[in-house]
Amino acid sequence: MITAYHHAGFAAPIGEHVMPMRKFQLIADGLAGWPGVSVEAPAAIEIAALRRVHTDAYIEAVRTGAPRELAESQKFPWSPALWPSVLLTNGGALAAAQRALDEGVAAALASGFHHSHADHGEGFCTFNGLVVAAEELRAAGRLKTVAVLDLDLHYGNGTASLCHARPWLFNCSIYGNDYWHNKAYKDVEHRRHSDGPNHVSFALANGSGRAEMLDALERGMQALLAWGRPDLLIYQAGADPFREDPYSPLNLDHVDLRERDRALFAWAKRERLPVAWVLAGGYTQDVKKIVDVHLGTFEAAVGVYGA
Repeated sequence: MITAYHHAGFAAPIGEHVMPMRKFQLIADGLAGWPGVSVEAPAAIEIAALRRVHTDAYIEAVRTGAPRELAESQKFPWSPALWPSVLLTNGGALAAAQRALDEGVAAALASGFHHSHADHGEGFCTFNGLVVAAEELRAAGRLKTVAVLDLDLHYGNGTASLCHARPWLFNCSIYGNDYWHNKAYKDVEHRRHSDGPNHVSFALANGSGRAEMLDALERGMQALLAWGRPDLLIYQAGADPFREDPYSPLNLDHVDLRERDRALFAWAKRERLPVAWVLAGGYTQDVKKIVDVHLGTFEAAVGVYGA
């Protein structure tokens, strides 16, 4: 049984926005009655867990709305409802990581993590729940090393920045848009990130399809194992590489993305790596197409791990 964590409070009431908050509930509704999947509600994260990753000034800005520029650095309009929402989404990431350690695989129907830096947010990411969960489990003595495999369309610059002070954390980002200073860049031939000792990346050229994606994934998985075998793998399962996404220059359809997920889960199972995944990206006008990508990830997981 694969546990997926969801809470109605994940969707902050931010009004009409390019980030479709309603997708979280739509995915939970889509999973209702699925054999092999159980949806549970997580607890909100504690502030102490956020402080292991983020500065007090930034945490207080998100909690209070002041200064407003910092509170809205992730490009969401601030309201008092933002704070409980991000506590729950980060709690979902932590719950999924904990359950993955216990059972081998789990998911959180939450997104908004990998562009978040220690002292500010970017790209619809407020707090970096990937690193927050990793730090919390390290503090609890449940693990020593964590690897993030990020297959969002956009380079995971926030997670990479947090690697610098954490030699026990590895980040691999396979991307078709670079991301610098809260702005995406489609043409990876002209702008791309450089790597470090514990964060690597593989840029997908415009027009890349399944073969190029799977080749980059294979190289990323090998780079991860060359760094070291982590106690936990966190997978950032992006919907925005989908070819109809307004930000995507890639040529990947629903079947291609499901094959991407199947390959990742099969590898993690074969290597005996516990894997927790979170949702990421997805901006097509028809939200159903985003939901279908994320449900495809569950199809792949159930296919690999069984019902």
